[in-house]
Amino acid sequence: MNLTFTKMQGLGNDFIVLDGVRQQLQLSSETIRKLGDRHFGIGFDQLLLVEPADREGIDFRYRIFNSDGGEVEQCGNGARCFVRYVHDQGLTDKTEIVVDTAKGVIRPRLEDNGLVTVDMGVPGLLPAQIPFVAAGDAVVHPLVVGDVTVDVTVVSMGNPHAVQVVANVDSGVVAQQGPTIEVHPRFPERVNAGFMQIIDRGAIKLRVHERGAGETLACGTGACAAVVAGIRRGLLDETVRVTTRGGDLTIRWGGPGQPVFMTGPAVTVFTGQIEI
Repeated sequence: MNLTFTKMQGLGNDFIVLDGVRQQLQLSSETIRKLGDRHFGIGFDQLLLVEPADREGIDFRYRIFNSDGGEVEQCGNGARCFVRYVHDQGLTDKTEIVVDTAKGVIRPRLEDNGLVTVDMGVPGLLPAQIPFVAAGDAVVHPLVVGDVTVDVTVVSMGNPHAVQVVANVDSGVVAQQGPTIEVHPRFPERVNAGFMQIIDRGAIKLRVHERGAGETLACGTGACAAVVAGIRRGLLDETVRVTTRGGDLTIRWGGPGQPVFMTGPAVTVFTGQIEI
């Protein structure tokens, strides 16, 4: 079978996007792993699948698969690419769409300046929403990682995040701790490990070891989770520039009970075919 795909990226976080509206697709985990191989396949951090809506008031369904073949709940950089894709492919003429994901509804919008803003929904702040094994609902939790104890703030952006503040994101701490935190037994469904360096109250640097993908050049939900964590800890203001290795995002959060808004680029790289 020949599979037509579009390669896209948001700040270097790269994807292939597949049209499941106009064609029937059945992808096994093994097939996804082969497609995700950067030497023998196409290569990507995540595969994004566009499917028709299955309920009233929804434009599309959005499914996300990591390069290891596992399906995950949410991807912020992918959400920006998603709305760019369906608009450019003529699947809709709307500049703002309502999209169903495994963990709720998001609303991506194409801006006049070419950037994309996504209403990522209300973050989950309780350990049970992550999920995370904890004795209480504190903002900061100590977590034993190897022979050190670090302080993390846990946030769900539809997927689980553990964010810690570090003095320097380029010190090697991501490679040292990221894989261990991802599979830490206190996170029953594994976790995305975020490492945040505070520049000032309106700017941070961020690196994220993503669950099932390793460190990526950028993580949209990780940027949202980091800003939520920083605001909860009293370190950041409502609007924050997040600098990742792939570029900058703007994240805005008004506080508990309010949705998180993410603004950044979404770029089509190329379209191709591969036989599977």
